[in-house]
Amino acid sequence: MQLSDFEVGLLAASVPLWPALALLLLGCTLLLSRAPRERAVSAWVLRSLWLSLVSSAATAIILLTRHQDVLVLNLGPWFSAGEYSFEVSFLFDRLSLTMMVLVSAITLLIGRFSVNYLHREQGFARFFLLLALFATGMLLLVEAGSADLLFAGWEMVGLSSVMLIAFFQERTTPVRSGLRAFTIYRLCDMGLLVGAVLLHHWLGTAEWTEALGAKPWPGPAVAAGEVQMTVLGLCLVVAAMGKSAQFPFSSWLPRAMEGPTPSSALFYGALSVHAGVYLLLRAAPLLASSPVVSIALVGVGLVTAVHATLAWRVQTDVKSALAYGVLTQVGLIFAEVGLGLYQLALVHLVAHACLRCLQLLRAPSALREVQARRSALQAAQAPAVAVVHRALPQGLVRRLYRLALERFALEVLHESWAMRPLLRLGQWIDQVERYWVGALSGWTSKPAPRTTPETEVLTADRSSNGESTGAV
Repeated sequence: MQLSDFEVGLLAASVPLWPALALLLLGCTLLLSRAPRERAVSAWVLRSLWLSLVSSAATAIILLTRHQDVLVLNLGPWFSAGEYSFEVSFLFDRLSLTMMVLVSAITLLIGRFSVNYLHREQGFARFFLLLALFATGMLLLVEAGSADLLFAGWEMVGLSSVMLIAFFQERTTPVRSGLRAFTIYRLCDMGLLVGAVLLHHWLGTAEWTEALGAKPWPGPAVAAGEVQMTVLGLCLVVAAMGKSAQFPFSSWLPRAMEGPTPSSALFYGALSVHAGVYLLLRAAPLLASSPVVSIALVGVGLVTAVHATLAWRVQTDVKSALAYGVLTQVGLIFAEVGLGLYQLALVHLVAHACLRCLQLLRAPSALREVQARRSALQAAQAPAVAVVHRALPQGLVRRLYRLALERFALEVLHESWAMRPLLRLGQWIDQVERYWVGALSGWTSKPAPRTTPETEVLTADRSSNGESTGAV
């Protein structure tokens, strides 16, 4: 019995539905009662991830056996406002099918690894709740048939990412690292939001099949104005740079390693850090229409690769070294997309995601491996792999070494120019809101502002800089 296109589409659309059901079940349980036992929590989430993997693999096999390159499923509008209608549509082609299987498989692997790794951890249920949220958002992102639905999955991925960076909330450093990532996400996600609005304004739709054509991926170039495609492409590039931590938005990725090792492997080695690359590959016809966007992608990718390579060589811990290794390879993938090598970029993405996931999961045992290798070498010197610095002047080498030790001052730049002003703006808005609530409620005096994690972080920053620690 052969399934119809609609039935196959429903099977594929159920892939993000299973972790969403686990998210709803676990979230309601945690909200209404205390956390269930670890065995129940892991069983709910892992079974949903198994169903997602089976559904995605079955969809891929069915479409491959049919030699069908494109399948579109439109479930109708979610809501409408005037002439605007938010369509719930899914697009399944060679790009999305590859990412569906990759996301389902790696998420299930990380979930199974986390059962033992986080055993008896206080936030065990919270971790699996965020894992289900991430799986839902990432699968929705790669299956989205429109920029609007992609943006919904994009935000779910960002939210779960920030909350897992600050997973160990009893310490200040993870919270500060989460706020750093959240700030950069907010700034760069405006590019995707503006890009979706421009798609509606210039092309009349945000559906990928209508805006880019229903041809097999990567499809032909879009027949539109070069200036319009340049502006639209640059908006998407900014969004991809923030999500994939490209220069100069690279400072948050090494700090994101404050989270648990499974989340580091899942987010910043395998999937989340490649979400920006997926966005660029999905919008490949738009990028091909503008030489300026292609040049910008190549430049950003190569600069990030050089910056990450220099910083990687001076890291003293394995997770930071792997973080900069991730930046190097993602930068090269950006350059490949800019050069129009879309199939190569997709293969590079899949291979790199699998490799980094394995390396980050095995990072805790890396020290023992290094000791074993040194013991085997004994007095023999390991072969040198870097020879470029021998051809450079010593003064330049020392300057580059110092810049690498300082991580090119990107962290200080982001904290002083982006993170701190936004935190103060948020605190000011909160105080204004409390004042007006008090005035409308008939309070005789202005209520004192409550202490929030953001104000505590800001106060700690001021104290570390020698400033006054009074009321901010």
